[in-house]
Amino acid sequence: MRKHWTTGLAAVLLACTMLPAFAQEARIAAVNSDRILRDSLPARVAQAKLEKEFSKRDHDLQLMAQRLKTMSEKLDKDGPTLSPIDRANRQRELNDLNNEFLTKQREFRDDLNQRRNEELASILDQANRVIKQIAEKDKYDLIVQEAVYVSPRIDITDQVLRVMNGGTLSPNAASAPSK
Repeated sequence: MRKHWTTGLAAVLLACTMLPAFAQEARIAAVNSDRILRDSLPARVAQAKLEKEFSKRDHDLQLMAQRLKTMSEKLDKDGPTLSPIDRANRQRELNDLNNEFLTKQREFRDDLNQRRNEELASILDQANRVIKQIAEKDKYDLIVQEAVYVSPRIDITDQVLRVMNGGTLSPNAASAPSK
């Protein structure tokens, strides 16, 4: 009987020593990618760069659209008094300009989307590196980027933005969000 009691006591003591390992909580945090793409310094710099890079082409397209509108209005106004040959020539010019406009507009949109995607990929890559640094430094087990709801207690977006905007990882960040 005493042997069973000693074995039972040893098992209970062994289980008690393992309890802290089981009781340790997982450290979880969340990041709002939309805020990073909107509020981070690299995102604002990229937006300004894209605006500068594409502003002339956008302006040229606006001028071409205005020219198309003016030509169309003039054709509508003068059409009844024009000879059939003149009306056909003006209509052909209008159609040619419209086709050129549509082609340039499509190319502009495609180029802008491609450049925007390149810039977004670069920003997200930088954000992911910062998030990984924070995860390793603060020993997070899981950091999610998209969630339906995130408690402010586990949201580390401000910390990520601070680093991306030129700050450093704060030494006391480990006391920040945890589960």
